[in-house]
Amino acid sequence: MQSAESLGAALDLPAPPATEAEAESLARAHFGVEARARALSGERDRNFHLRDAAGRDYVLKVGHPAEDPAVLDLQGRALLHVAARDPSLPVPRVLLADGAPQAAWQAPGLPPRMVRLLTYLPGRPLAEVPADAAQRRAIGACLARLDLALGDFRHPAEGHDLLWDLQRMARVRPLLAEVPADRRDLPLRFLDRFEAHVLPALPGLRAQLVHNDFNPHNVLAAGDDDRRVAGIIDFGDMVRAPLVQDVATAAAYQLSAAGLDGVAELAAAFHAVLPLRAEEVAVLADLTAARLVLTIAISSWRAARHPGNAAYILRNQGRAWEGLRRLDAIPREAAVAALRAACPTG
Repeated sequence: MQSAESLGAALDLPAPPATEAEAESLARAHFGVEARARALSGERDRNFHLRDAAGRDYVLKVGHPAEDPAVLDLQGRALLHVAARDPSLPVPRVLLADGAPQAAWQAPGLPPRMVRLLTYLPGRPLAEVPADAAQRRAIGACLARLDLALGDFRHPAEGHDLLWDLQRMARVRPLLAEVPADRRDLPLRFLDRFEAHVLPALPGLRAQLVHNDFNPHNVLAAGDDDRRVAGIIDFGDMVRAPLVQDVATAAAYQLSAAGLDGVAELAAAFHAVLPLRAEEVAVLADLTAARLVLTIAISSWRAARHPGNAAYILRNQGRAWEGLRRLDAIPREAAVAALRAACPTG
């Protein structure tokens, strides 16, 4: 298993360039799609929005050369599996290149990269719309359907090493050295709680391939209804992990001034579709806090490495700190009891 430092260093390598003309050529040559391309932003990939003459929209992704082709194959084949298991789930559809979900490309003088083409999903990220209980219930139910669809999917690369993998949370402890000393005690307490309560339970928890990043930027609302999930995007953090980890990752973005109410609403909706087990509910609050600690640790470490870009890297950290403070105000036993009441297991 790689250290957090080595995995994080790979994230810092910039992706080689790709032009809009090259994107159009790749779509035509490998996927048989004739379309005009417009560059999009992306943390790791070079992404392009394509539209053909009939008005159909696509996203072409030129992968980072450091990405393992087997992991990209995992993502593509998982999406194909989901579409077959639950065709009504709003996930991108994968276009095939000679029967595969990706094609290799090497531009002159640059390392080889993998190219993928997906359908484009319209909608507004939930991060841009007001949150409420109905929306949280929709998120929980949709995530449960996705996990049900992925439940029997297997792939040789499913266990790949991922920095954002909560089950390997303990290795980020050294990264917390970059957190100011007067603030470090709070995330360290929750990391200690993770090691005391979650680590011993991990071997007994159900595991499967999970989305692992069901945050409000990756879930799209319908244009006519902010409470209806119209799209699920960004499957780049998929990994085989405890099922409850997927719930906790989504729940970490639902903490509010009301404490655990939002977490309980999301978890209860998930539980109604895909029942959680007692041992999973027992560590859900710990894993929710662990996701917030992971966010603080990784962003603080990266900001220290790139001080000129620190403001951008730390832009979402305030929400993580506020979530931890809210969880810290709730005794662990009370948090477990509240989630057991929301997700009764008999």
